[in-house]
Amino acid sequence: MDFSWPSTSADGVHMNSFNGSLRDECLNINWFASLAEVKRLIEAWRRDYNESWPHMAHNGQSPAEFARNVGLCHGGKVKIAAGF
Repeated sequence: MDFSWPSTSADGVHMNSFNGSLRDECLNINWFASLAEVKRLIEAWRRDYNESWPHMAHNGQSPAEFARNVGLCHGGKVKIAAGF
């Protein structure tokens, strides 16, 4: 199986940054006893990474803060624009 795809050099930088964060902050500090535990811990890390951590692309804001500040949130839920 081949899971690779043609990419730009910028894609590689972002993936390497993400992979490094996942490895350093999740995989290297946990000892997994089962596949179910792997799935649970990685999902918890992914949610924290995507919802709580400040991101440079959002001017140092978390995605939730960014969505609130640019008006993408309505009643606590993020609105998704059509076509995305």
